[in-house]
Amino acid sequence: MNISKPEGANERAAERLVHVPLEGRAYDILIGPGLIGRAGGEITSRLKGRRAAIVTDEHVGAHYLEALMDSLQTDGIEAVSLSLPAGEKTKSLEHLSTVCDMVLTARIERNDAVIALGGGVIGDLAGFAAGIVRRGVRFVQIPTTLLAQVDSSVGGKTGINTRHGKNLLGVFHQPDLVLADSAALDSLSEREFRAGYAEVAKYGLIDKPDFFAWLEKNWKKVFEGGPERIEAIAVSCQAKADVVVEDERETGRRALLNLGHTFGHALEAATQYDSSRLVHGEGVAIGMVLAHQFSARLNLASPDDAKRVEAHLREVGLPTTMGEIPGELPPTEKLLDAIAQDKKVKGGKLTFILTHGVGQSFIADDVPPSEVLSFLEEKRPK
Repeated sequence: MNISKPEGANERAAERLVHVPLEGRAYDILIGPGLIGRAGGEITSRLKGRRAAIVTDEHVGAHYLEALMDSLQTDGIEAVSLSLPAGEKTKSLEHLSTVCDMVLTARIERNDAVIALGGGVIGDLAGFAAGIVRRGVRFVQIPTTLLAQVDSSVGGKTGINTRHGKNLLGVFHQPDLVLADSAALDSLSEREFRAGYAEVAKYGLIDKPDFFAWLEKNWKKVFEGGPERIEAIAVSCQAKADVVVEDERETGRRALLNLGHTFGHALEAATQYDSSRLVHGEGVAIGMVLAHQFSARLNLASPDDAKRVEAHLREVGLPTTMGEIPGELPPTEKLLDAIAQDKKVKGGKLTFILTHGVGQSFIADDVPPSEVLSFLEEKRPK
């Protein structure tokens, strides 16, 4: 699987293509500027259906829904749309029911498509609906945040949150196409872009130390846009695609993609998914620092690696400690309960992604809860 330029690359020199060759369900990830305005042509060249149900949120819809609808109409796709409230709390059973009802009312059939236009929340919610309506209809991801472009839009994980934790209801439902319009990232706030960058850095920390070193040197150019931004997105998508093809349903190596997420998800649950306090990428950033620090505490890695990771994430403006989360956190025991409820737990045993150093992550099964408890107590704000 090589990152390539699609046909017509002379006209779209900056565009990149990552192919995900899952047997019987292969799909393309297109990365570059202007893809929302070309969505209709890209979809009709790959899918037979001529109806679509677009799910978006009120913020994204105000920017891009009209352009997407115009593109679909130009290429003969009849589309309806639903705009939901923005934010993590939209990933709920109530909104899942609303989306499913809209898709059925629009008479979307199996060869038609549900289109997710938005960030990870919309992608996860719309993908879940696409996976269960009529036992599965076609699904197109048009991610508009950096986090969604490099992570949640690729790989087929869908889901919603419950009071028991994050993403505990869901299905694996691969998209049929991903259109990552890099120009859409220009409308993000600095906070949103930084949060997405945490997932980009994650791929370097898992098993690509050279990529992490490249990011340390080029992160400002990634933030500014241009070829470095597209390169970072393409490398990230390729990294995730490689893992997904090897382990689609997270029975082995795919768990490495959860670096920082077990700690991060517990912190998100501790804030009741209040985005004014903590967004997903910020939780992942803190979680990745904690994972490296915890690895050092267990004598698995050098403390210098943890300091290097923390220094880089702090330099780009991400939080790196629990003390930077506004408001009070619940007792340490409650944080451990959230970790124990996390879907990375197997057979009641705590499973973490730990590291032997930058780019040397591994799956650690049966981590002693007592070690986690004392570590979190040490790291929580005093």
